[in-house]
Amino acid sequence: MRVRSGKPRRSHAIATAVAAALVTLAVPGCTAASEEPRGSGEASATGSAATVSAPTAPPPSPTPSYALSSAPRTIPAVREHTPARGPGWKPAAGARVVVPPANAAALADEGKLLAGELRMGFAETADARPGDVELALGAKNSGAPESYTLTVQGNRVRVTGPDEAGVFYGTRTLKQAVKSAGSAPEGTVRDAPAKPQRGLNLDIARKNFTVGWIEDELRRMADLKLNQLGLHFSDDQAFRIQSDTHPEIVSTPHLSKAEVRQINALAARLHITVVPELDSPGHLGAVLRAYPALQLRDVQGRAVKGAVDISNPASAKLIDELLREYLPLFPGAFWHLGADEYQALVYRDPQASFPQLAQAARQKYGPSARIQDLAEGWLNDRADVVRPAGKVPKAWNDGFFTGGVVQAAKDIQVEYWTGKENGARPPLEYLREGRKLVNLNDEYLYYVLGQPNQFTYPTGKRIYEQWTPLVLRGTTPVPAQYAAQILGARLAVWCDLAGAQTQAQVAEGIRLPLAALAQKVWDARPPQPAWPEFKALADRLQPPG
Repeated sequence: MRVRSGKPRRSHAIATAVAAALVTLAVPGCTAASEEPRGSGEASATGSAATVSAPTAPPPSPTPSYALSSAPRTIPAVREHTPARGPGWKPAAGARVVVPPANAAALADEGKLLAGELRMGFAETADARPGDVELALGAKNSGAPESYTLTVQGNRVRVTGPDEAGVFYGTRTLKQAVKSAGSAPEGTVRDAPAKPQRGLNLDIARKNFTVGWIEDELRRMADLKLNQLGLHFSDDQAFRIQSDTHPEIVSTPHLSKAEVRQINALAARLHITVVPELDSPGHLGAVLRAYPALQLRDVQGRAVKGAVDISNPASAKLIDELLREYLPLFPGAFWHLGADEYQALVYRDPQASFPQLAQAARQKYGPSARIQDLAEGWLNDRADVVRPAGKVPKAWNDGFFTGGVVQAAKDIQVEYWTGKENGARPPLEYLREGRKLVNLNDEYLYYVLGQPNQFTYPTGKRIYEQWTPLVLRGTTPVPAQYAAQILGARLAVWCDLAGAQTQAQVAEGIRLPLAALAQKVWDARPPQPAWPEFKALADRLQPPG
């Protein structure tokens, strides 16, 4: 392009400079052009050596000039950063994390945690000093849930948000900025998650995980701004939580109720919701060992693995007693009812193979009802048990059937994991019904110990480069118009071959996949750094091992 001759207009140059300092979307790994401190020049004499220069004043001292800041380097990356010029902030001797007295009840835990992590003092005071970090709640509804604003200016940091979770996530950004670069950059971060449900699903039924291991994962999840831990605690292999109503079903080892409360207490302090899963009417082998009379059998008398006979009222009575026992143990807003892989429905002709189920379906739901309607009714009945306790019910997608006389209640959230199982319709069918989904795509997000049934361990690179929350089944995304119905995603650890990895190997195996997932559910836009740069940052923030 040709350059026009003539002097540039000064007003245009000023406007260009101002525009460069306006809000920029955060692009991790990109840095603004640096600007060195300006020094004084020396006047040189020209002409003959006999020329005598007039006396001059001493040159002024150099004035510090800082590069326009770039966004802090964090995982997940912040969504918006307004740059500024200045030295930034880093912890210094005598600096404190302060919380105003009006917010002390809500934010003292967050403040004390950050103070310990950054080796600073803590105080409840409205008088922040230079070097301090101030945490404060904004007005209700002053921002989206879990959002926050973090401002670094004048050797101070201020973190505000409309709720405690938002302020907490601001402290995670500050902690990571200091860890990744030694300081937090000047400027303002405005940040919020793209998805409300973000987390890890853990199968503690088939493999026992210690309380210490689970707590370590909770802390790592919190730094990644993940907010949900699913606990699948019953299956064919074992039942892993103490029961006072039915101690005969509990396996050894297991979590005591005191240990569950300990896990829940730490999770709550880290703004993580624990989502328990008592799976039924399948995956109940551990329960059936104590109650063989409830075992589902086909027309030839053969036992069906893990399945209870849902035509027997005693089956519902037992499961409901367990649900009511555990409801107070888990204070979170969600309850997972399972409902997947009920083996009666994989038979070629379920009605002929299980005449007792077919008869019960017709008696309860009318002459055209089938066994799938009896199974759907089972799911709705269990949802009726947990709903009065304030729980939002969840179930696996292959527990939702179509074409019958009974439909799953509309408020049951679909946890979409597969398109391969019986009844597993394409995700668009659920979305067109107006249902809300959580993404646990077994193509990308299933970490299955021992890699049976053609599963392979997911990698952070593949999740980071190929997967998005819209990719619910296989590798093909659903149309973006349904994005609001997809509530988030979890990485799922399944322990089919429990001895294939140790706890330490599982932790390392899911480290990078969790980091990649955290990025993709926090920000819907394609991430800017290439995978090697993202991995290097992840290794710095959460080192291997």
